[in-house]
Amino acid sequence: MNPKFVIGGVVASFVIIIAIIGFSGTSIINDLYIGNTVSPSETSREVLPLLIELGDISILEVNEKAATIEVEFKISNPNYKSIILNFIKYDIYENDVRIKTSQIGETPTGMVTSSNYFTILSETPTILKDKITIQNTGNLPELWDALTSNTPKWKITVEASFNLSSMTAGGENQITFEFP
Repeated sequence: MNPKFVIGGVVASFVIIIAIIGFSGTSIINDLYIGNTVSPSETSREVLPLLIELGDISILEVNEKAATIEVEFKISNPNYKSIILNFIKYDIYENDVRIKTSQIGETPTGMVTSSNYFTILSETPTILKDKITIQNTGNLPELWDALTSNTPKWKITVEASFNLSSMTAGGENQITFEFP
């Protein structure tokens, strides 16, 4: 085979790749872009906050020393692109007394070295569950009575941190929710 044809094919391939990238503008790498990939977006789109619902809070086991509780969150993404959920930090209250603080995921600090985050797609909600254990110190007998009779009056406050599917695009966003 003639080397001129091989070199010509390679050069033509590079020209085609450069043309595709040039005509698509920044839409290939822009996480906020909505539309087709031929024309770039003139205006940047605002990142919509994630929607977090309390799916369920269940008492799995109660004995005289400890109680195991499972908390379930349903997270929906109203954005066109996927979202990275870094963490959900929540406080559980029973009868307005805080009984536990817990977190799902991690707070990114400095150089991101772990992958303990969740990708939330726009098509389907994501369910995240967390099991926590509450030790019986004997200081709150009303709490233990409510747990053993399965009649607690829960309140949960939630703080979530998220950004677009790229760690560098869209900035870090935080939202808070409260569930009675």
